[in-house]
Amino acid sequence: MDAVLTTDLVFLCFFAFLAGFIDSIVGGGGLIQTPAMLVFLPHVPIPTLFGTGKVSGIAGTTSALLQYGRSVKINWRSILPAAVAAFIFSFIGARAVSHIPSEALRPVVLVLLVSVAIYTFIKKDLGSLHAPRLTPAKEKLYAVLLGVGIGFYDGFFGPGTGSFLIFAFVGIFGFSFLAASASAKLVNVATNLSALAYFAYTGQILYHIGIPMAVCNILGSQVGARLAIAKGSGFVRIFFLIIVSAIIFKFAYDSFLK
Repeated sequence: MDAVLTTDLVFLCFFAFLAGFIDSIVGGGGLIQTPAMLVFLPHVPIPTLFGTGKVSGIAGTTSALLQYGRSVKINWRSILPAAVAAFIFSFIGARAVSHIPSEALRPVVLVLLVSVAIYTFIKKDLGSLHAPRLTPAKEKLYAVLLGVGIGFYDGFFGPGTGSFLIFAFVGIFGFSFLAASASAKLVNVATNLSALAYFAYTGQILYHIGIPMAVCNILGSQVGARLAIAKGSGFVRIFFLIIVSAIIFKFAYDSFLK
């Protein structure tokens, strides 16, 4: 079950690099890495495949967070509570999957993603400046509520989590796209860590595949984060629209055309 050809591992590492690159800028790396793992690891059970992917994903996300932390100011007092809430509710969401059909969320998520894309496209100056609009107390409260909602969603379903986080930090909190991307990484690390702990505890990780992929994901994340920092919020906004559009097309295909 866990045997894999060298050529397959090379391809998996390439897609892990690409996923890390995209995810470090605007999220959505799972849209690259997960389908690749489904193709190259067809006989691996889905929970084991997801657990192995989390090893790669959390490594790259953590690497990107450290890179952003050196160059972008992160409001740790507000974002850390969001990360803690996301960690807890990601685990709860993962447990809820067995009781509620996650596929029922697809139409709702599709509508939300389309709305996010349209709003971001119309509001040309959205996220161009970092101008927090909430008081410190409200910012912390909203951050916790965001962590609860996004954490549960990521544990329960997942696709588009990074993009939703960035949009929330831009649209609700008034962050620039660059600051929002950096803040989203911290919350993503928390949700990934919660899921990874569950998969590790239940023995559903192939470390000989996950570790090489993690190394490549880190490399991709470093390249992507450095590029985002160098190019600024305008670049991140364009990249955000491209990735959200790709997520929309994938959701539409999976929901109505398969």
